[in-house]
Amino acid sequence: MKKTLIASLLAFGALATAHAKDIVDTAVSAGSFKTLVTAVQAAGLVDTLKGPGPFTVFAPTDEAFAKIPKAQLDALLKDKAKLTSVLTYHVVPGKVMAKDVKAGKVKTVQGSELTVGTSGGVTVDNAKVVSTDVVASNGVIHVIDTVIMPK
Repeated sequence: MKKTLIASLLAFGALATAHAKDIVDTAVSAGSFKTLVTAVQAAGLVDTLKGPGPFTVFAPTDEAFAKIPKAQLDALLKDKAKLTSVLTYHVVPGKVMAKDVKAGKVKTVQGSELTVGTSGGVTVDNAKVVSTDVVASNGVIHVIDTVIMPK
């Protein structure tokens, strides 16, 4: 499982170096964000995340979504309003590169604030950032190991 994640992250980083793809296309190409892409499609956010941005997206991997019990995830994918709220909680306006991250509260596109921690690695709420600075044409993606939920 760890080798798969590492291989996915390496492939993801290699794909992102082209900078030609937007956030959605970059996530699709990586192959380890199938659930996230499905959720973005179900919420009707594809056009938004293909828009000019810039956006900073904390992108949970398929393994992160697998931590959510199946029945709960299925219910979330069917509730467009709640799904939109959860997904936009993973997005921060602007392009924030890893070197610019500071500990504290950050306002999300959803409207709530998430908490960024920097001691012992970067965290976003209860999620650990496992890969940073995947640049897309309309922003940047930081890969996280847990789906974060708005408070």
